[in-house]
Amino acid sequence: MESPRPKSLGGSGSRRNKSFSTHGRFSSRLTPEFDPSTYSAGQSLASILNNPHHSGSDSSWSSWIFSADPSSSIDAAAPPASKSLLPEADFRAYVESISEPYSRFVDVQEHFFLEEDGPSTSSSSSGEMGLKGGEGLAACLREIPNMFFDEDFALERGSTFQAACPFSTIPQNIMLQERLTQYLDVVEVHLVKEISARSESFFEAQKQLEDLNERMLEACQQMKELKSTVRLLENDLVGSATQVHTLSRQRENVLALHDKLKLMTYVNQAVSALRILVATADCGGALDVIDELQQLLVSDELAGMHCFRHLGDQLAASTDSVNNMLAADFVRIAIHNSKDLDSSVIISSLNMKDKLYSMSVEVQVNEEEETNLRELLVPFVIGLLRTSKLPAVLKVYKDTLTTDVKSAIKTVVAECLPILLNRSSGDSPATEKQTEIDVSGLNLAAKLRSLSPDAFVQLLVAVFKIIQTRLVRAAKIRQLVEQIVSGLQGTSAAEAVAAAFASGAAAVAAAVAAAEAAEEVEPQGSLAQIVTDSDPLNLRGRGVQLSSISKQFRADVLRENTEALWAACDAAHGRWVKLLGVRAPVHPKLRLQEFVSIHDVTQEFIAATEKVGGRLGYSIRGTLQSQSKSFVDSQHILRITKITAVLDQETWVAVDIPDEFQEIVDKVFIFDDSLENGEAESHSEANGECQPVENGGSIAPHDEKLETDSSTVTTVDKKLREKSIKTIRIGQIGYHTVNSGLILLKMIAEYVELSNALPALAAEVVHRVAEILKVFNSRACQLVLGAGALQVSGLKSITAKHLALASQTITFFHVLIPEMKKVLSVFIPDPRKALLLNELDRIAQDYKVHREEIHTKLVQIMKERLQVHLRILPQVVEGWNKAAPDDADAQPSQFARTLTKEVGVLHRVLSPLLLEDDLRSIFSRVVLIFHTQLTETFSSLEVSTPQGDRRLYRDVSHILACIRGLPSDPIDPAQGNAGKDLDAFLAQRFGNDVPQ
Repeated sequence: MESPRPKSLGGSGSRRNKSFSTHGRFSSRLTPEFDPSTYSAGQSLASILNNPHHSGSDSSWSSWIFSADPSSSIDAAAPPASKSLLPEADFRAYVESISEPYSRFVDVQEHFFLEEDGPSTSSSSSGEMGLKGGEGLAACLREIPNMFFDEDFALERGSTFQAACPFSTIPQNIMLQERLTQYLDVVEVHLVKEISARSESFFEAQKQLEDLNERMLEACQQMKELKSTVRLLENDLVGSATQVHTLSRQRENVLALHDKLKLMTYVNQAVSALRILVATADCGGALDVIDELQQLLVSDELAGMHCFRHLGDQLAASTDSVNNMLAADFVRIAIHNSKDLDSSVIISSLNMKDKLYSMSVEVQVNEEEETNLRELLVPFVIGLLRTSKLPAVLKVYKDTLTTDVKSAIKTVVAECLPILLNRSSGDSPATEKQTEIDVSGLNLAAKLRSLSPDAFVQLLVAVFKIIQTRLVRAAKIRQLVEQIVSGLQGTSAAEAVAAAFASGAAAVAAAVAAAEAAEEVEPQGSLAQIVTDSDPLNLRGRGVQLSSISKQFRADVLRENTEALWAACDAAHGRWVKLLGVRAPVHPKLRLQEFVSIHDVTQEFIAATEKVGGRLGYSIRGTLQSQSKSFVDSQHILRITKITAVLDQETWVAVDIPDEFQEIVDKVFIFDDSLENGEAESHSEANGECQPVENGGSIAPHDEKLETDSSTVTTVDKKLREKSIKTIRIGQIGYHTVNSGLILLKMIAEYVELSNALPALAAEVVHRVAEILKVFNSRACQLVLGAGALQVSGLKSITAKHLALASQTITFFHVLIPEMKKVLSVFIPDPRKALLLNELDRIAQDYKVHREEIHTKLVQIMKERLQVHLRILPQVVEGWNKAAPDDADAQPSQFARTLTKEVGVLHRVLSPLLLEDDLRSIFSRVVLIFHTQLTETFSSLEVSTPQGDRRLYRDVSHILACIRGLPSDPIDPAQGNAGKDLDAFLAQRFGNDVPQ
């Protein structure tokens, strides 16, 4: 028995690798005597495999391997070789080299058949494998555990080794080794079977390869013969004809070369002429030459000419030069040198004596000047249209115009500011030294803020006129460019404009195509760089037709033409806004007329520039609105502070009314005819004593003469006192008022004037008027009804006269509020009008309530005095009862005389001050109180003597006579005896019997 096999499948692989390497050594040791002619196709597959059945035998390697007897020798089992094809001497070295491996192969065969059932089983298995192909191999491989076929199978890993070799004893390991060897043999045997089953197809392919080789050799021989035949035909038949054709083609080439040379001469001359035209600034001729050369480049007539490889760049450079000249001339003509004109404008503005702030800008230019300007612009516009650079040049013109406007304003400020400062602060040498202009930073801002309002208005007027001259010309340039672009219908230049538009559109299309082919990025910034932009219409990447490009080109020209003027207006607005912004802290502190003058100039400027530019100036309008609102707020705060201070100093005495205030009522406010036809108030001047009502309710003697303190004298203009009246009239009704009332009236007139001067802030003014009316009403109530004047104004008491004057003042403004609504609502939009006017209606209601409270206070004063006297009435009656029967005193008692005197004094105090309706309202309630309380008191008294009855009758009669003379409303019959209680008491107590 042979020695054991290797213990792993890797052992068999080692032997196989060794066999292959042995064969390689054999191949490298071929003897020099080897005859290559034996193999027609080189070292073919037959020589490598040594096919024993090349003659067509059906036997195969598999039948030779598995049909041989294991006990037979190698010579007997080896298949016979054909000596006619394979010389034995050539393979002697090969046989000697494989003898050792072949012996091992025989050993493997013997070992294999010892483990199988016998030769017959192997033979049948071999036949079955030959029939089923790969199925037998797959079946036998399933007998081997799948673990050995894993891609990551490695015995060096502990887990893999434990799964493959789980035994530990020597007998078990020997059995395991045999099993692994068996697995290896199964795989090798079945592989050999599969190879033998496919050997026939392999050798068939070898045979076809040899046939193909033979056919290739035959084809090569035929081709050699054909070449020889063709060569003979060419020399004998077509040689002369070919020579004629060659000569004719040479002639054509020479003529073409002559034409090319003529073209080169023309191009050289055109390039030289182009340089001269560019140098002499003949832009039209230069563009004609450039167009012709561009057409030659586009038509490829110069293709391949190395000498003209830079012609395109030269034309581009010449085009850029022409564009630069056209652009510079266009901008120079559009923005003329206006320094002399600026100087005259500045001088006229500084010498302006009258405050003429209305300067409407009419966009008109002299007809002759317009014609000259059009003739100057036409060639430049046409040239720029031809090169499609007009939009880019208009952008440059826009920037230059904007810069020119800003520079002109800066120049005006720099030249005018020192002069205006000198006028504002004096002409002394020290002042002139201090007002040297410094146009940098905050110093300039300080100088602008130090200007007087009139000087600042003059500066604005100068700036306005300077901007006007530029905007008028810019508007005319826009109009002329639009006319030229529209074709100049009816003129000789119409065809030139149309051709220029077509050329420009073609140039744009070419630029788009070039941009799509190769993206070019050029720096921006200078005039030359901007006008040489390769894509002014931003059409890159758009697959548009020439017609649509032409429409877009025209639209872009018109847009840039309009935006140039817009930009100039925006620049002017921006500079004007800066001038206003620098003086923002100053403007709210100005007087109304001073601020209105600045406001009006700004409004005229806005209207003029918007008319020229055709677009609203939102920034400047917003700034003006903001400063106007700040001015209104500041003025309102000052007035609120002033009216509060005046009220705190008010002594509540009547003042004479200067004509100035009556004119305010007559001219500022609008009244209904019904008021003018009303009855005039009858004022009765009565002399006597007036008893003031103290805060506690007592009455003290007081002089009835009207008084005015120092504050009244200082607040009302003394010059206007020469023409003054006692009351201020609304229609035919006059009202007494105090000093603070006149000041409030003047403030409201100023608010009305402010609303008329700043219509955009009319709604804000209404709010401010409502607020100051509220403040006046509230503070007056605190000072008079709340007796606050005793502390702040130094009054010793609040008298009925004070109350009456407060009532008159409140009534005056209550009547005036509806007229305020009419005047203040003129400039308020309708959607907001109702809401704002309702606020004034609520304030009018508050004034009415305040007036009623004052009247109630007057009634309460008389009621308190009555109660004071009624408290001493029982003592008076007791004296009546104790009087002697023969008492001949026919006068009313001191009680009755004092009571009626106080009522009379109140009537005398109120009659000259209050309206008749107010007097009736007050004394009607006083009379009712007298009737009610006196009747009740007299009814409760015990008069037990005739002399007491007489005196009671005299007192009641005296009191009735007094109250019957007071102004009061007629008694309503529906109320019965209400208001006649004292009369009823007298009639009931005494009847027709008058005590004697």
